[in-house]
Amino acid sequence: MVADLLKILKDANRIVISTHTRPDGDAIGSQVALGHFLRAKGKEVWMINADPVPYNLEWIRGSSDVRVYDHSLELVQAIASADAVVIVDTNALNRLGKPGNQFIGSGGKKVLIDHHTDPEDWFDVSHRRETASSTGELLYELMAAWDLDGITSDVAAALYAAIMTDTGSFRFSNVSPALHRMTAVLLERTELTPADMHSLVYDRKSAEGMRLMAAVLSSLQLHFEGVVGTMQVTRKMLADTGAPVEETDGFVNMLLTIEGVQVALIMTETAKGTKISFRSKGGWEVHKWAQSMGGGGHRNASGAFVQDSLDNTFTSVLASAPDFLNLDQPESSSELSAEDADYLAMLGGG
Repeated sequence: MVADLLKILKDANRIVISTHTRPDGDAIGSQVALGHFLRAKGKEVWMINADPVPYNLEWIRGSSDVRVYDHSLELVQAIASADAVVIVDTNALNRLGKPGNQFIGSGGKKVLIDHHTDPEDWFDVSHRRETASSTGELLYELMAAWDLDGITSDVAAALYAAIMTDTGSFRFSNVSPALHRMTAVLLERTELTPADMHSLVYDRKSAEGMRLMAAVLSSLQLHFEGVVGTMQVTRKMLADTGAPVEETDGFVNMLLTIEGVQVALIMTETAKGTKISFRSKGGWEVHKWAQSMGGGGHRNASGAFVQDSLDNTFTSVLASAPDFLNLDQPESSSELSAEDADYLAMLGGG
């Protein structure tokens, strides 16, 4: 499959690259890295997404070239005339947002580079492995197979950002010795240090974002004898604090720092429904739970969007938990210990 995919990219002249809505570090890092690499090979590259680049990823060189799809004739024609449409870090049409149907209708080959479960069947060729730490890891493999010297400083920095963000700064179970060897090569090729890149991604919280964190933490609840933790992000919280919803990235992982919590959910209220982020530890798999609500993702990190109110979604999601988790105890509400409460209050800024 790698050889087939590389042949498509080598033969193509105009290539469109896209990724999922509300793109994260792996999405943007992978997209921009591939864009740099292909342009250096003389390709005409268009990077087109449904949503803009998050502010904490704008430091990645080339991210300013990502276009937000606006139904303009220029972008419609670019997609329609592409020789190849490459989708990175997602494998479902409904995750592509507004330009998704344009990608399907393009006459070019449909290429998938991704590490999520259960891909849809409209792709012509793919490079996919669920056990990969990130899409950035898979792209490194493809680039190394084509031309290792094509991994320039800018490509290396973008790939490092992709891998760093999808591995929780190299602390998740998807990190292997081989991945560390790969990132060592990337660090040798970019002038940025790991401290530089970590700071650029994670150390740019606004005062509004910190106030939002405090509000969201106040919604924390524990369920099923403390195995499942939940938090909510309401539209009122966003309005009251003035923080963009992007500032909630990473909030869900705080729940997993509480002793005994194995599964964490954060539900975000939007104008059209409720976004749910699922996270879990070890053998507590959540992807089937997310799939039951029209979403999907990894075994320990998934998401879904439900066209219903936050209150209704909260009730239905928790009611379905026993169908997807090995829970022997009836649901109960558990108070935080004084130590946990103090820790979470500290994270929330007071």
